[in-house]
Amino acid sequence: MAPMSGAMQSLQERYAPDSQCFGCGPANEKGLHIRSVAPADGEGDVVARWRPEPHHLAFEGVLSGGICGTILDCHGNWTAAYHIMRTRGSETPPTTVTAKFEIELTRPTPLDRDLVIRAHPAEVTEKRAVIEGTITAGEDVTARLRGTFVAVKAGHPAFAAW
Repeated sequence: MAPMSGAMQSLQERYAPDSQCFGCGPANEKGLHIRSVAPADGEGDVVARWRPEPHHLAFEGVLSGGICGTILDCHGNWTAAYHIMRTRGSETPPTTVTAKFEIELTRPTPLDRDLVIRAHPAEVTEKRAVIEGTITAGEDVTARLRGTFVAVKAGHPAFAAW
């Protein structure tokens, strides 16, 4: 468990407290516990702050690229759900799933410091969102995301899984 402390309630804690998702599920004892926090005014980036643990390494001092992908995928998914919810004028987010995502690892992500994960919609409709995001360590962007996330309906295996 490596979330950084924060007083604000995350989207996951508010809308999916029983989620078992490895990346962002609050109820997954062995998960990463990414906490995506929406801006108070609804505008701007959704932000997560997270600190890797030593067992998240790829090699000495460097975070696994797979963990980088998981962090960006989960955070992008919640950013999409939040913005689709706002576009629909709903009070709860739809269940969204990843349709496509591309991660660019721009430099090694260090294990020994806090990371900031930011994401925002490049496009959003009532059914899908294209999200762009980054992982930053200090001043360095270490990974980038561009992903498409879609709201699912009843009958989809993920529907109401939150």
